[in-house]
Amino acid sequence: MVRYFLFLLVLITILVVSIAGLRDYSFLPHKTKRPPIEIFPDMVRQDKVKAQAPSDFYDDGRGARANVAGTVPVGYSAPESSAQASEGVATMGSPYSVVVFSGKQDYADTGKIGTNWGNGIPFSATMATLERGRERYQIQCAVCHGATGAGNGIATKYGLVGVANLQQQRIRDMSDGEIYNTIVNGKNTMMGYGSVIQVPDRWAIVAYMRALQRSQNATINDVPTANRAALTGTNAASATTGAAKP
Repeated sequence: MVRYFLFLLVLITILVVSIAGLRDYSFLPHKTKRPPIEIFPDMVRQDKVKAQAPSDFYDDGRGARANVAGTVPVGYSAPESSAQASEGVATMGSPYSVVVFSGKQDYADTGKIGTNWGNGIPFSATMATLERGRERYQIQCAVCHGATGAGNGIATKYGLVGVANLQQQRIRDMSDGEIYNTIVNGKNTMMGYGSVIQVPDRWAIVAYMRALQRSQNATINDVPTANRAALTGTNAASATTGAAKP
């Protein structure tokens, strides 16, 4: 009895697979245009809204929806006002409302002068620039690199390894353009942030990072002349040879 049952089970299984699962496959001698019979439909045939296709899910009958107000495609800049256009790159030095992503091939957008990495901020940096850089750094960078750039951000406490210490001499010697490029495209385990950090903010982060490096490697010569007199004895010697505390 069991033998007959197993025979029928195998026969029925082969029959179901042949009918339901082997339709419209290229290895069959006679193909059919009918899709396979699916108990659980594949994702490619599941109900969904398709772009540029009609849909009765929305009142207007369209599947494509209007972009959210203020949406800017990655790689493009929002149109500037005539006032902003007349100010040029100088508008990068202060908090701004225009959205600016890279799309050109000059130093400000690539970090390169010709085929070499360049140095310097491509606009007039002010305290507002550093404040903007500090804000963006705290949002995007400090979670890995730490508040002082020492590579000890909170992410390293949860198993993230290989985070660069921005205070090491190798990165101190790195050109500004290469640091800019790293922000945009990433390096090693670091992902690129070019799609979420705008061009002026990238340079503001570079400027703030340089300030962080200076704060941890300052000497007496970095102190304004009028304030050096306050550093006497041991303090002066310490400032001459050691790092200043933030």
